[in-house]
Amino acid sequence: MKKTLLATALVLSATLLAPAQAADYKVDTEGQHAFIQFKIQHLGYSWLLGEFTQFSGNFSYDEANPEAAKVMMTIDTGSIDSNHAERDKHLRSDDFLYVEKYPQAKFVSTAYMPNGDGTGTLKGDLTLRGVTKSISIDVNEVGAGPDPWGGYRRGFEGTTTLTLADYGIDYNLGPAAKTVDMYLSIEGVRQ
Repeated sequence: MKKTLLATALVLSATLLAPAQAADYKVDTEGQHAFIQFKIQHLGYSWLLGEFTQFSGNFSYDEANPEAAKVMMTIDTGSIDSNHAERDKHLRSDDFLYVEKYPQAKFVSTAYMPNGDGTGTLKGDLTLRGVTKSISIDVNEVGAGPDPWGGYRRGFEGTTTLTLADYGIDYNLGPAAKTVDMYLSIEGVRQ
C-alpha cells in the first residue's frame, strides 16, 4: 500500500513539476473569431478598407518559452472583400492579386522575439503572387483562457505594412498607395 501511495505521489509530483509544453492551436475561422483586414490609401484622398474572408492556419505557443512560437497561415486570395463587387473583381485581376494564377498566399513564421510584456515581433516568410519575402509583424497578446464550451483559447493581434512592389504589384493608385497596412486578429482553439 505504501509503495502504491509513494508511486502515485511521485507520478503526480513529476506531472505537476514538469515544464509546460507548447500547445497547438487551430485558428478559429469556423466561428469566425479571426480576421485578416487591410487598408490602403486611394489616390491620397481616402482610405480603402477590406478583408480576406477565407483563410486557415494554426500556431504553437508555450508561455514558458514564447521564443519557440510557430505560426502558419494560408489565405484564399480570391476571398478579398472591399465591400464593392466591381472593385473586388479588379483586385482579383492580374493588376493586383492575380488570383487565377496565384489563388493562395501563405505565411510561415521563422522567429518570434517577445518583449516580455505581452508584445513581440513575429518574423516570417510571406508568399504572395509567387514571390516570397521576409516580413515582420508587431504582435500583441490579447489573452488566453477557457471558453464556455470546454475548450481553451488564445488570441493575438498583429500589424504589418507591405510594400506592393515587393510582390510585383505596381498598379498606380497614387504615390500614397505604395504600401498596404495589414491588421490581423487571430484567435486559436487549443487542440
